[in-house]
Amino acid sequence: MDIEHVEVYYEPGRYGGWPANHGIWSWGDEILVGFTRGYYKDRGPHHHIDPDRPTESGLARSLDGGRTWTLEHPNQQGYLMPFGGDRPGTQRAADPPDCPGDIRFTHPDFAMTLRASNAHGSTGAARLSYSYDRGKTWEGPFRFPNLGTPGIGARTDYIVNGESDCLVFLTAAKSNGYEGRPFCARTADGGATWRFVSWIGPEPEGFAIMPATVRTTGSELVTVIRRSEGRRRWNCAYVSPDDGETWIPLDDPVADQGGGNPPSLIKLADGRLCLTYGWRGERSRMCAKTSADRGRSWSPEIVLRDDGAGGDMGYPRSVQRPDGRAVTIYYFTDAHRPERYIAVTIWEPPA
Repeated sequence: MDIEHVEVYYEPGRYGGWPANHGIWSWGDEILVGFTRGYYKDRGPHHHIDPDRPTESGLARSLDGGRTWTLEHPNQQGYLMPFGGDRPGTQRAADPPDCPGDIRFTHPDFAMTLRASNAHGSTGAARLSYSYDRGKTWEGPFRFPNLGTPGIGARTDYIVNGESDCLVFLTAAKSNGYEGRPFCARTADGGATWRFVSWIGPEPEGFAIMPATVRTTGSELVTVIRRSEGRRRWNCAYVSPDDGETWIPLDDPVADQGGGNPPSLIKLADGRLCLTYGWRGERSRMCAKTSADRGRSWSPEIVLRDDGAGGDMGYPRSVQRPDGRAVTIYYFTDAHRPERYIAVTIWEPPA
């Protein structure tokens, strides 16, 4: 395939990570993605981010379909801090107010992000912020209610249904307080109130987190979820025929992910689904699969790159450009330098 790799953010001594925690938004060839920016520290098998130094949220914007990027620092504009600023020295936001509602989800320049109050969503309320100018300024953050759960580990995954109507797909703490179990919620009044719609699958022994969801046809939704049981890590999938009210399991799109990684799922212009994900291992890789039957079966694995130098990588988010090429953004590490950086792969899903 014709594949192009581009560097979005790299800084010596720093750590760029986890685009999937923030979100991605696009308007034609204009693409905006969020990520976490911290300090690099070799921590062996753990994330190589220094836990004793501050972190901040960052945004990167491309106006040419992902070829070049400009960094933005939105912390003073209502955009969410990473996990509420729970690292030493990180700026802490005040407890957010309730959302007054009247969010206009169908605004042509709309973007919304949802984040957890802490790393695992076991306590506290999640938060949301939104923008009407393509992420240049943000309203919020506002408190997202726990909806009767022990706590919500929110990452950004939503589907706009109408002017005041939106579905969100989040992860709640399990009944024992640990992460996690995915669920669907809905607002019909612009975010003033939210209704718990359904759990997506039974409560797991391990965890089921970070859904990535698309609308396929009419009232049908398909979601792909990061799973962990014992030493096994994989991606499972569910379909809802009734706008999220009930969910039916599908065959697993990715049966083995090495150390595990969240999925990114988009619907291509030709109607196929496109799944991108990281494979964590000693030689890590970024991969993709496509589905021509709405998630019932998947193509063989497409390797976008396999030059990773460790398992602290991945967390992709993808969009499709107007010319049909896919833009997949993730964090990565290679053999040339130890720091984690934000990268993008521009590629064309094969027919």
